[in-house]
Amino acid sequence: MTNQSPIDRERFRRGWRYRAAVAGRVLLAAFGGYAVAALATAFLSLTLPMVRSEAVATATLLSFAILVGAVIWVFAARTLARATLGLVLPAALLGLGVWAAMTLAPMGPPA
Repeated sequence: MTNQSPIDRERFRRGWRYRAAVAGRVLLAAFGGYAVAALATAFLSLTLPMVRSEAVATATLLSFAILVGAVIWVFAARTLARATLGLVLPAALLGLGVWAAMTLAPMGPPA
């Protein structure tokens, strides 16, 4: 039997929940942010009106800013569910945009 008071046990449980929420946000920021940045890079590479190599370079540079924005969003959102929704929705739209750009646009030889 331990000598912990009920207040100490509650503080420990609250601390564990807080740490789990922060860990969830870190994982969401890392993997969700990467997914959004990668999809944005693919979409911009296919749709920017410039030579393909320049479009890829520009999209890659922009992806760093998109990743930072996603990470800021995850930690600024009020709840983890809202943070998740804030990354899933843009990722779904970007995925749809990549699919549309791949299927609807004629693909020629790379410039």
